[in-house]
Amino acid sequence: MSDSNQPGIERIVTHGVFELDGGSWEVDNNIWLVGDANEVIVIDAAHDAAAIKQAVGGRHVVAVICTHGHNDHITVAPQLSADLDAPVLLNPADEMLWRMTHPDNEFRTLADGDVLKADGIELHAIETPGHSPGSTCLYAPALGAVFSGDTLFQGGPGATGRSFSDFPTILGSIKDKLGKLPPETVVYTGHGDTTRIGDEIVNYDDWVARGH
Repeated sequence: MSDSNQPGIERIVTHGVFELDGGSWEVDNNIWLVGDANEVIVIDAAHDAAAIKQAVGGRHVVAVICTHGHNDHITVAPQLSADLDAPVLLNPADEMLWRMTHPDNEFRTLADGDVLKADGIELHAIETPGHSPGSTCLYAPALGAVFSGDTLFQGGPGATGRSFSDFPTILGSIKDKLGKLPPETVVYTGHGDTTRIGDEIVNYDDWVARGH
């Protein structure tokens, strides 16, 4: 499945299993392609390499960027790297999560402030720890878009009830990093529907009061 209403952005939805702390949950993941008819950046590498490669088609892939190291976002990253001749980028603070799924595969470092381009469209890496230590969002100013991974969803912050997660930290990331983006910025999430920064940040005090 591939869809998006925004030129320069395509969505693929794949289905698989998220595993952590001895539990497993069936999930649908959003994979985002950013670029044009010639080259793209793949954001997240969930479950189904064939579906992602089909959406890419014959285009050049600049990189496969993983927003964080949970297995459902990196499942097929090494395969895509080999098949598409593209590097995998991940914040190294999530290396321990990466090794749980890919003990023998490497990735390149994604750092706060890094800028990647696909056909002139810039993606700016913004470190947003909390859901995981290395969670990183990708802001595309020209598209008025941010790709939030599991840091921010329609309805609030990502989950922080499992290992390597922290609720006060994710709140700080949203307030101090994502909350500084223009309120009309569209949030393209790792799961589920899109939202806007302004529609979510107005609920910040409620999130704090909720305390989890």
